[in-house]
Amino acid sequence: MDRLVTIKSCRYGVEIYLDPEASFEVLLEHIREKFCSSARFFEGAQVAVSFLGRRLNYTEEQAVLSLISETAKMDIVCVIDQDRDHELAYRRIVEKTLSDIPVKDGQFYRGTLGKRQVIESDTSIVILGNVEPGASVIAKGNIVVIGALCGSAHAGAAGDTNACIAALSMRPKSLRIGDVETPGPAACREGFCGHGPKIAAMDGRNRIYLDPLVG
Repeated sequence: MDRLVTIKSCRYGVEIYLDPEASFEVLLEHIREKFCSSARFFEGAQVAVSFLGRRLNYTEEQAVLSLISETAKMDIVCVIDQDRDHELAYRRIVEKTLSDIPVKDGQFYRGTLGKRQVIESDTSIVILGNVEPGASVIAKGNIVVIGALCGSAHAGAAGDTNACIAALSMRPKSLRIGDVETPGPAACREGFCGHGPKIAAMDGRNRIYLDPLVG
């Protein structure tokens, strides 16, 4: 019975396994017990949550999220659908680019950034959406876009040349890491545009280079 609900903390948030056969009411009680026993650990945390093992309808999902927020006093910034086409890439991107950064030191933003929108972060940031042409993302740490990066991105804004920029689709107007910038036309000529997850970082000659993120 203890395995009806399993909670696993990951670098990008929390995975909650729910038994596919148990009744929803029983699962709710087990969720309450699990989060009550670990409330001190989660209190005040900002996390992304994914549900495994069982598909919840909208009403069930909202009931679980409300219960977790009430019991553990944590801020659930987004829910990752276990059946999304990009989930595997999402996990690999976050684990690769934020492997040395605790979740509490990063920021999640859910939604697409439209033209003239600017978002800034004093840490690293994971954007669950697209960065459209004319939009900008500026972060002192890494930038991870779970979608298309078509606008501008500036990672390592405080001068950190070890920062990186990752996206599921890399079509930027401009990329900047530390004080080094690659403008849009040059970026496209040098292969910064294309399908599939890619990551931009600095090389030993103070230039921005691009690599496939997952193979």
